[in-house]
Amino acid sequence: MDASLAFPLLVGLIVIALAFDFLNGLHDAANSIATIVSTRVLRPQYAVGWAAFFNFIAFLFFGLHVAETIGKGIIDAAVVDPHVIFAALMGAISWNLITWHFGIPSSSSHALIGGLVGAGVAKAGGGAIVWTGLLKTCAAIVMSPTVGFLLALTLILAVSWLFVRSSPFGVDRTFRVLQFVSASMYSLGHGGNDAQKTMGIIAVLLYSQGQLGDTFYVPFWVVITCQAAMALGTLCGGWRIVHTMGSKITRLNPMQGFCAETGGAITLFAATWMGIPVSTTHTITGAIIGVGAARRASAVRWGVAGNIVVAWVVTLPATAIISALTYAATSGF
Repeated sequence: MDASLAFPLLVGLIVIALAFDFLNGLHDAANSIATIVSTRVLRPQYAVGWAAFFNFIAFLFFGLHVAETIGKGIIDAAVVDPHVIFAALMGAISWNLITWHFGIPSSSSHALIGGLVGAGVAKAGGGAIVWTGLLKTCAAIVMSPTVGFLLALTLILAVSWLFVRSSPFGVDRTFRVLQFVSASMYSLGHGGNDAQKTMGIIAVLLYSQGQLGDTFYVPFWVVITCQAAMALGTLCGGWRIVHTMGSKITRLNPMQGFCAETGGAITLFAATWMGIPVSTTHTITGAIIGVGAARRASAVRWGVAGNIVVAWVVTLPATAIISALTYAATSGF
């Protein structure tokens, strides 16, 4: 490619990647704030500011293992070029906008992974896929909500037993305070796992264009920029999905909100340290269902939960198809 065109193209793709990161924060703001808003512990405008702050500082607490998985663990880095990255981002952004419009809490993470797979296969066939990384990520589609469900269920049962002799007013007052802690933890986990996915995209793009030398790594400016873009997106909120996550699945009180957020946060911390790009949406949904089911099975609106699961299953193939079509349409330019 002509050097006079290569640099502007690189900058343009980085801007598109940051736009995806912003939309990720916008789309997934609900994951961090739905419970604390639905329990009326914080007003929405304050809750998004609280979540955005902890989204931004997450890089201080976690390594960059997830970014490395995205950068070289889903498709072969040798296959990556600007067309592949553009197609992957278009697939992910398109799906995010569609699901945001309809208020469906799908996974931005799996939309990006599906986009990478679709674009990589469109360019180089099935040999482009790094199967170990992709299978690990696919396993997490099932494991993250399951672990979130079980942790939240265990926490709600344990906490209910510990506070069995306390008055409802005292329990409510205690957990209104503790929800600030659990919401902070979940926002840290969200920022730590989700922002790293865009870091991995930008880093592999830079690597493919010879900007990082012979060794793949994530430059610090990429880390800060991605964390800031996600935090800004969170500040703008995603109110349609907040409503679905916070009230349509099940009604929550502060104790249940604390247990859901804490169970989800523990799941995200573990996944981020292991370098597994999980869905924060799947995780918190599983945790919310867990606390609802602990009360009684009928407390969960299983029809809504079922629709969400369908969206999860569809996300990977849908984004892969969109990105593959985008690659086919633009690869000649």
